[in-house]
Amino acid sequence: MNGTSASKTPNWFDRTFHLAENGTTVRTEVVAGVTTFMTMAYIIAVNPAVLSRPPGGGDGPALHATVAATCLAAALPTLLMGFWANYPIALASGMGLNAALVATISVSAGITWQTMMGVVFVEGCIIAVLVLTRTREWVMNCIPMDLKRAFAVGIGLLIAILGLHNAHWIGSTPGPGGLPLITTPIGNFRLPSALIATFGIGLTCVLLVRRVRGALLLGIACTTALAFVTRQAAPPDGVFALPDLSTFGRLDIAGALQPALVTVIFSFLLTDFFDTMGSVVAITGQSGHLRPDGTVPRLKRVLLVDSFGAIWGGMCSASSVTTYIESASGVAEGGRTGLTSVVVAVLFILAMFTAPLIASVPPEATAAALVVVGFLMMKSIREIDFGDLYGALPAFLAILVIPLTMSIARGIGTGLIAYAAIHGLTGRARTVPPAVWVLAVMFAASFAMEGLK
Repeated sequence: MNGTSASKTPNWFDRTFHLAENGTTVRTEVVAGVTTFMTMAYIIAVNPAVLSRPPGGGDGPALHATVAATCLAAALPTLLMGFWANYPIALASGMGLNAALVATISVSAGITWQTMMGVVFVEGCIIAVLVLTRTREWVMNCIPMDLKRAFAVGIGLLIAILGLHNAHWIGSTPGPGGLPLITTPIGNFRLPSALIATFGIGLTCVLLVRRVRGALLLGIACTTALAFVTRQAAPPDGVFALPDLSTFGRLDIAGALQPALVTVIFSFLLTDFFDTMGSVVAITGQSGHLRPDGTVPRLKRVLLVDSFGAIWGGMCSASSVTTYIESASGVAEGGRTGLTSVVVAVLFILAMFTAPLIASVPPEATAAALVVVGFLMMKSIREIDFGDLYGALPAFLAILVIPLTMSIARGIGTGLIAYAAIHGLTGRARTVPPAVWVLAVMFAASFAMEGLK
């Protein structure tokens, strides 16, 4: 009986996720899923902290309820990404979008958090329509390949900078969305927490060089343990807590449709649209799924799940749920299929009941994983044709702007504007895909409107 059961289990996994075809195993996918979850688990603590405390003193959803909402909002779209799209891509509430949400509450009279969750819902519905009409997929496929590679490199640098910030190797102040705004290039190595993070980076690099399986996860676990032992991080007060789902379904869709919020919906849509594009290209490129022509297999399914994430995030009152670039940490551990995502989804469901434990992992413990992932994503730069200045210069600008502005969408917009402008001003306007022209104009208008605020 045991032999029969053992023989059937791998067959089911292989039929569902095509493990053998992707050169992976159940064990590898599980390790990758746990690694991805541990790398992005900070959102369980950070998202409630952002949403429940608008900077202007406005009303926000209850803290404990938002913890459960954040986990629930991440679990279902990630599960769909695993079973339906079969990619090692996880989703959760997007940093930056949550900050924009509370900022609108703070500066706009009469705008409640329920209304802003309605904005997220409406924005998700619009993106879903763009996916169903294949407009979003068409746009992604029209982007020049060198720009797609540049987006991956720029995002890798962004991730590495976030890791160095968590390690206190770089000094900063809080920027938009909780992302670090770099103010001093040198950190403070007299801080015990910096030394702990440095230990984690060193240990993870050694494990990676020695090709130890689960190197990133082991690095996170060992660094967390050291932080607890040295009292640089507080162990959790408890392990289990019943989830509070009181904010589910509290969105105000009618309020979101008022004319005053049209520009807010558009800005959310623009950011969500292109942040996802950059992340999907980067992750599929790292996992080996990106085709030589720059297209992504089953892209419509990926984008439809992502648009559902925004809709579901609004329903859960957890802000917009989007594709997480931290998924690259699981890919770095060998994750190649949707089984990685299913593991992440299950852990988010469990985290609804163990939020105190998960939230106790300090940022210093995930610093090494972010730095290493950034390093691994740099390999795309080798494939950029720097001999072709028409594509290389816009690619370079995109690589530069993404980490310096801490904005994937801004870097993508800069690259597209530069690509269209260089070709247009040198008599090669007809070689630029129409979608690139449209997007370049839209981004230029968006940047100009920001300057008028």
